[in-house]
Amino acid sequence: MGRVPDEVRLHELDLVWQNIFTWASWAVAITMLIIAIRMCARQRTPFYVMAWLAAGVAAFAEPLYDVAFDLWFYDVHDGQPGAMQSHFTAFGVVQPNWTHSGYIILYASACLYAGRRMYEGRLGRQGLFVVWGIEVLSSCVFEMIGTGTNVYTYYGPYELRIWNYPLVIGVLEGTQVVLFTVLAVAIWRRVSTPWGLAGLLMAFPITMFGANFGLGAPLIIALHLNEPSFSSGLVWTATFFTLALCVVAVNGAHRFLPGPRQAANPDGVPIRSSASTVA
Repeated sequence: MGRVPDEVRLHELDLVWQNIFTWASWAVAITMLIIAIRMCARQRTPFYVMAWLAAGVAAFAEPLYDVAFDLWFYDVHDGQPGAMQSHFTAFGVVQPNWTHSGYIILYASACLYAGRRMYEGRLGRQGLFVVWGIEVLSSCVFEMIGTGTNVYTYYGPYELRIWNYPLVIGVLEGTQVVLFTVLAVAIWRRVSTPWGLAGLLMAFPITMFGANFGLGAPLIIALHLNEPSFSSGLVWTATFFTLALCVVAVNGAHRFLPGPRQAANPDGVPIRSSASTVA
C-alpha cells in the first residue's frame, strides 16, 4: 500500500479508544446474539442468528472495502507499529478485531428490529425509508466516533465530511443494510428448510459489494483519478450522483417487500407457493 500517505500510515493509534471500540462493540454484538437466539426460539426460525452470523463472517472481506474507499486503521503508537489488536492483514491494511463486531452491529441490526415486519407484509415504502434513515444515522454516529478519536480514517480526497467522516460513506452503508435486509427476508419467505437460510451467508457479500462497489462506483473512480487538478469537482459530482443512486436503490427495494395480503403465518412457518418455493 505504497500510495497511503506517510502522515496517515504513521499516525498514532489511540489505545484507549481502541479498547473502547473492541470491548464495547463486542458487548453489543454478544447482546444482539442473545436477543437473536431468543427470537429464533420464540418464532421457530434460525433467521436472526443467521443474519448475525452472515454479517460477522463477511467482515473477513473488509480489506477489499478498505482498498476501494481509502480506509486506514491506525497501527502505530509511540512510533512503533503493531499497536493494534489485530488478527490478520491483507493488502497491507492491518485489520482490528472489532471489525466483526462492528459489522454485526451496523449491518445485522435491521434484521432484528424490522425483519419480522417485512416478513409479515407490515412494512411499506415509507417504513423502509425510515429504516434507511435509522441505519444511515447509526453508521454516521459509529464511524464519526472512530474517525474522530484516532482509531481509523478515510484518507481519500472526500468532500462533504463531518468530523473527518465522509457523509456519503454512511449513506452507502445504510443503503447496503436496506438491500441486505430486504434480500434476507425474501430468502426467509421462500426457503422450505432451516438450512435454506444459510443462503444469507452469500446474500450479505452480494449486497455489501453490490451496493458499495456498484452504487459507489462513481465515487471510487473519482477518488482515484490520476488527474488531481480535476479531481475535486469530480469528487463532488460523484458524491451527489452516488447519493442519488442510493435513494433510487432504496425506493426500488420497497417493490420487493411483501404486501399485507401476503402476511406470513403467525407461527413463523415460511410461506410456500408452487411458483416461488426454493428448497
